[in-house]
Amino acid sequence: MTVPAKLFQQWLNAVAGDTSHAAVCRAAGIKRSTLAQQLVRGRVSLATVAAVSRSLDLPVVQSLADFPAFEDLPAGVKAPSDAELLSQISDANLLTEILNRNLAAEHGVKPDPIELAPAPHRSSVRAWLDAVDTADLRQKVARQASIAPQNLSAQISANRLTPELAIESARIAGVGLTNGLVSTGFLTPTEAGWAPEARAAALRATANSVLASLAAQRLESLSRILRRSEDDSDAAQSVWENLG
Repeated sequence: MTVPAKLFQQWLNAVAGDTSHAAVCRAAGIKRSTLAQQLVRGRVSLATVAAVSRSLDLPVVQSLADFPAFEDLPAGVKAPSDAELLSQISDANLLTEILNRNLAAEHGVKPDPIELAPAPHRSSVRAWLDAVDTADLRQKVARQASIAPQNLSAQISANRLTPELAIESARIAGVGLTNGLVSTGFLTPTEAGWAPEARAAALRATANSVLASLAAQRLESLSRILRRSEDDSDAAQSVWENLG
């Protein structure tokens, strides 16, 4: 998703003053040519807005709200549910927690807290959508955004979701508008308004049976992905062997 270049220029002048585009790009870690191309095309990416905001120590959500299409983002910030928090914990961390609890129980001691990997993880988009899923959420998102269902599925399978679709998914699901942006890596949990250590607290508060069920679902999904990958690899190998 993008914002109009004219509005971006006005916003940039307001927040960066007389700072040159070259200096802004250096501070934001983006190529000068990238910004120039976006300005020529008349559309500037949200990633550019976010990068510039961070370089100027501005809240990303508030910076996005300076553009009409996202003016309701700050008001739409809500604390994530436990299901959303757990969705942003990696498969490896979930399994480690389960094993630690089992070992601790065998020895009659409390399990040591584990260090969580940063969000997002390799299946974070699918996990978040599953956590907030209402009836036919994916179909509703595709219909509302006028995107083919197969194109939406392709993004999810690749662990990608445009900011527009992440926000639209949150609207339809009735959850915090910035929460889906964490699953895509567009925002950090802190930028999205999540409380510090919220994921760890949700993990500690989740019963063993719930964790085991969640891990089983994740492993089943991973199994399907691996089977497809192996089938594709076998098919490619067969083609090369026939060509040879």
